[in-house]
Amino acid sequence: MAKNYVENLLGENERILLGTRQHSFVLFGNIALEILLIILLALGVTAAIPFYPVAVAGYFLILVPLVGMIRDILIWSNREYIVTNRRVIQISGVFDKNVVDSSLEKVNDVKMSQSFLGRMFDYGDIEILTASELGINLFRRIGEPVKFKTAMLNAKEELGYGEMGARPQAEEDVPSLIAKLDGLRKQGIISEAEFQKKKAELLAKI
Repeated sequence: MAKNYVENLLGENERILLGTRQHSFVLFGNIALEILLIILLALGVTAAIPFYPVAVAGYFLILVPLVGMIRDILIWSNREYIVTNRRVIQISGVFDKNVVDSSLEKVNDVKMSQSFLGRMFDYGDIEILTASELGINLFRRIGEPVKFKTAMLNAKEELGYGEMGARPQAEEDVPSLIAKLDGLRKQGIISEAEFQKKKAELLAKI
């Protein structure tokens, strides 16, 4: 991770719990052809050394897949998926950075998909369903998907949110809850003793 850049994104008391990238298989798949071309061109240049102009042209040709490989490596290494104690951050871009946040309090569900090979080599897809405008975030073939999902759920639990993104009753607006209870008391739905007991419990949680 580009720690300095990521740390600049963090808020006060926010900390990184887990960071990952797409699996190295993704990188290898992107650069395999370029590596093959570099090898073939290098062999051709070696064979063409006695023919100096051809060898020079071969060296220049090698630069094409070499530059492409470096580009793919930079793109892969700068695409990061990070779980903090408050949100999920997706970062991409080598020079121009693109940052997408998903606040844990707006995360409604997390789906993970792993193929047989994914379980063997520890990669998979993570789909995050949120209540924000983004709707769905899909992280494809990331490394350590189980740890990533677990870190998200644990962080969400520490914030006091349930599975569907709602805070438990203890975190709701206590005065509003007391007013609702008072309305129930006036309607005769609950007794005065029940009202006073529940009111004391709510006030104790402030």
